[in-house]
Amino acid sequence: MIKKQLNFSFWFYFSCSVLFLFQSCTSTIPDVSVIVDAEKVENTITPWLYGACIEDVNHEIYGGLYDQRIFGESFEEPVPGPAFDDFSVYEGDWNPVSDQEIFVRSWAGAKLVYNPVDITTGSVEVEIKFDANNGDNAGFITYVTKPGKGADRFYGYEISLGANGEKVVFGKHKNNFELIRNISVDCNPINWNRLKVSMENGRIEVFLNDKSILDYEDKDADLLTGKFGLRTWNSDVRFRNVKINTGNRVEIPAFRMTPEIPVSSPWDPIRTGNAQVFFAHDNREAFNGNCSQVVQWISGTGWVGVGNSGLNRWGIAVQRGQQFQGSLYLKSPDMRGPVTVALQSADGKKEYATYEIRNLTAQWEKYTFDLVANADDPKARFVICFNRSGKLWIDQVTLMNTENEQFNRLPCRKDIAEMMVAQKLTFLRYGGLMTNAPEYKFKKMIGDPGKRPPYTGIWYPYSTNGFGIEDFLRFCEAAGFTAAFAINIEEHPEDVVDMIEYLNGPQTSEWGRKRAENGHPEPYHVKYIGIGNEEVLPYGDNAEKYQHYIERFNLLHDAIKSKDASVSLINAAWWRPESPNMEKVFKALDGKADYWDYHPWADQLTSGQEVENELRKMKELFLRWNPRTTMKCAIFEENGNTHNMQRALGHVAVQNAVRRMGDFVLTSCAANALQPYMQNDNGWDQGQVFFTPSQVWGMPPFYAQQMASGHHAPVRVFSSAGNDLLDITATRDEDGSKLVLHVANVHDKAITAGLNLSGFEGIKDAKMVVLSGQLNDVNTPEEPERIVPKESRLSPEKNNLYRFDPYSYTILIFTK
Repeated sequence: MIKKQLNFSFWFYFSCSVLFLFQSCTSTIPDVSVIVDAEKVENTITPWLYGACIEDVNHEIYGGLYDQRIFGESFEEPVPGPAFDDFSVYEGDWNPVSDQEIFVRSWAGAKLVYNPVDITTGSVEVEIKFDANNGDNAGFITYVTKPGKGADRFYGYEISLGANGEKVVFGKHKNNFELIRNISVDCNPINWNRLKVSMENGRIEVFLNDKSILDYEDKDADLLTGKFGLRTWNSDVRFRNVKINTGNRVEIPAFRMTPEIPVSSPWDPIRTGNAQVFFAHDNREAFNGNCSQVVQWISGTGWVGVGNSGLNRWGIAVQRGQQFQGSLYLKSPDMRGPVTVALQSADGKKEYATYEIRNLTAQWEKYTFDLVANADDPKARFVICFNRSGKLWIDQVTLMNTENEQFNRLPCRKDIAEMMVAQKLTFLRYGGLMTNAPEYKFKKMIGDPGKRPPYTGIWYPYSTNGFGIEDFLRFCEAAGFTAAFAINIEEHPEDVVDMIEYLNGPQTSEWGRKRAENGHPEPYHVKYIGIGNEEVLPYGDNAEKYQHYIERFNLLHDAIKSKDASVSLINAAWWRPESPNMEKVFKALDGKADYWDYHPWADQLTSGQEVENELRKMKELFLRWNPRTTMKCAIFEENGNTHNMQRALGHVAVQNAVRRMGDFVLTSCAANALQPYMQNDNGWDQGQVFFTPSQVWGMPPFYAQQMASGHHAPVRVFSSAGNDLLDITATRDEDGSKLVLHVANVHDKAITAGLNLSGFEGIKDAKMVVLSGQLNDVNTPEEPERIVPKESRLSPEKNNLYRFDPYSYTILIFTK
């Protein structure tokens, strides 16, 4: 009797003290009643639910997972245009017409920021003219601070005229974009129009052609002073007659420029002492690709050469005792002394490691080297230099960790790869818009990485193939992820036949033998291949384009199936359920495409219901068009523009929707798997794993994925929340020994729920895992674990009252 009383007291006080959880020991009336019947099976759940999408957008690969520390290794990037005397360029092609007029080509968020003046009170104005009344918008930004490359990488207000002349966009950026207002206007955009804004103590008044169109007040302390800049969003546009009034004086900025030194843009020229040097960006004698870099020491004393500081010059992180391996191709007809490669401080004043290369010839030769750092520096640089007479050609430079410090001896950054494994991903898709580049072809991605040809990429115009489809498959193999990749729809069928033999064929076959020679004797056993990516999307609902996709899919289907009938193919025609072209595509590919790739958005708190409605509509249409069809859905990109707690909740709600769809959905791959911190170069800002040269950490969606995968159970059972306050799915393992509830609260207040659980007797253990925070909460390099899951033990009772935090994802786990 005493023992029973002690046990009762322990569980009573323990359960009533657990944070955010209240048992029926209180008289609280629940906001919702949750009913779970663990014996009533609804459907099975795909084990590949926990997916991610990776492609070389925002430098996920180059600068990220790929261990190559040199950015611009093939010197394909052109010499920078002349530098502005008073402006800083943050992307874009800016071309002065005169001192007072400038033209910029269409770009997603290119910025030109005027440096000499900070504005607190006063006004700015500019005349603007579009080259055509298409595109999006362009205008100016003000109170600008923290500018950088990337569409939204700055703090400040934006005032932009629509390219159709029908609106002025007014919003603010804090490394994101918040639309404040679209102001209706009526002007001819291909004529000159004057935009003006006056600013004083948080009051902002906007004028178009001297007419006031907005009077707004905003006391945001982050946006009360800063610089002025010009900006285009996907429009060819001209600016002229910029005028800045600071209250004390009037500035008339001039678009004057000074020519740059002819060195490929990711590299920096090096010249010390009074050495005289000649630089040239050579497009005639490259080893690989179109260009190489020339450096010629002429006279004087000192060092000459080029230096590289990694992705967008964010630095190469080195640690004392860290060993690097590298290679480069050099040639020189007259080099008298050695060429030195070194790791240095950013200013070149400290040297951490050096290696001398001797005996150069007039023909291209590959030279390898090792460097061991003697100090720590998160922002070091790599240099190639010499201090004696000679003319040197340089191409195809590589700098990586040694194999022992890479992930599973692959050319992958170990800390990033291990973080992806820690996320508990089960599926990884490699593809996206990058695959739509005309030269994105499989046969150009195999063999010696130093000899793979560069190509004009979609996301980056000077893409290289150091990391390609085979490298992706090796990474997935080592990480334990089920892999899927996409190919360009214009691949030649004959090349695709060879590709399948290379990937899945025996070592005794012609292309299987090539695979073995390239270091992988065993087949990859590729199971999933996407034919294209978001096909027809840019062209609208175009019947001719959909027909072309059907023809290309069928050609590639026949090629793939002729070599391996077990490969599942994914149809990537853009899903437009209201279009009659969908039935046409379906009927043409039914029985050939195993899955239809669907790309939803998951930014909003309502995303889960929207996605579920779309999936049910898709399934209904498939069965209407063919009741016996086996075609299903694969979510290869779950997209958004954020990586905060709101995106985590959107992702959780989408996962709950997929659970309810059963085996109709193969996977849900959240984009993007990776993102380099502060190096975003387009509108997407949705990485799950963030990184710098020396640090890696997870964002809230990372932890939501980790929680869900870590508590996967393959059978969904009946659950009902009674109303829409909570989004709940209930799952259990196959033998019925564990029950898992996934609960999303997307409201700004806590919600209490009474749980009525049947069909699950004899609970011995219970716990809850909670991820919660404000919608805009993210993790930062300074606070990498600000938003992380918190786990607590529960009383092993089945009929309790639970409190779910505002804006939270909660998993309840009951074990028999």
